[in-house]
Amino acid sequence: MVSSIVKDKPTKLLLAMSAFFVANALIAESIGTKIFSFEKLVGVAPVNFTMFGQSGLAFNLTCGVLLWPLEFIMTDIVNEFYGPKVVRRISLIAICLIAYAFLMYFMAIGVPPADFWIGSGKRNGIDNMQTAFSGIFGQGMRIIVGSIVAFGVSQLVDVYVFHKIKKATGGRHIWLRATGSTLVSQLVDSYIVLFIAFWGVFTWQQILSFGIMNYIYKFTAAIVLTPAIVWVEKRIEKYLGRDVSDRMKRSAAGDDEGEVTPIPTAG
Repeated sequence: MVSSIVKDKPTKLLLAMSAFFVANALIAESIGTKIFSFEKLVGVAPVNFTMFGQSGLAFNLTCGVLLWPLEFIMTDIVNEFYGPKVVRRISLIAICLIAYAFLMYFMAIGVPPADFWIGSGKRNGIDNMQTAFSGIFGQGMRIIVGSIVAFGVSQLVDVYVFHKIKKATGGRHIWLRATGSTLVSQLVDSYIVLFIAFWGVFTWQQILSFGIMNYIYKFTAAIVLTPAIVWVEKRIEKYLGRDVSDRMKRSAAGDDEGEVTPIPTAG
């Protein structure tokens, strides 16, 4: 039985996508403590926008946003072939593992450091390794909570919008439902995390302006990555075979109504 499961193509594909989905989410959360200048990355001058009375706004983004567009692409691909129940399940797994990871980070921060290790980074310009370690892994609790809540809610929104567009288009134009659902869910994600993490720290004008700057990047990334969604869909169809792929898509669509069409094993 185990051998047949391992050889089943839809099962192997789901395992691979689920592993990438969870790992990508955890990596995005872990590297999110670094803020980088997108303008410097692409070699242009800061844009210096002014919105809601906030001047000098630029694309200063967390490194985590580089990976989040991939997360929503994976959501849409899994949604297309396996349905919303599977998306919700792997999203819940990702949320639980992210929470577990942050708990381990805080425990690691609290473990007494070895004396020699504290000063071991001086030759690299790090005076206190314990302080550096705490600064990287010890994100504020509100940021952690905001990020986890935003991820969970935006995933639900992505699934909902994806299937609404799918029904409206009769199952055609995956690029439209994938990109459309990502654009909506990314907007929700941007503002939930900002309001939970920074309400009372920044003014609402600052939060709105910061959210718009982040969303402009996410919006652009979603549009740019649209061809990748179509390409991935075609590759999966080729891997699974047309018959199995069509059955899975019909089953995924029926899953939203609680009616799941059995999918035959494909070795």
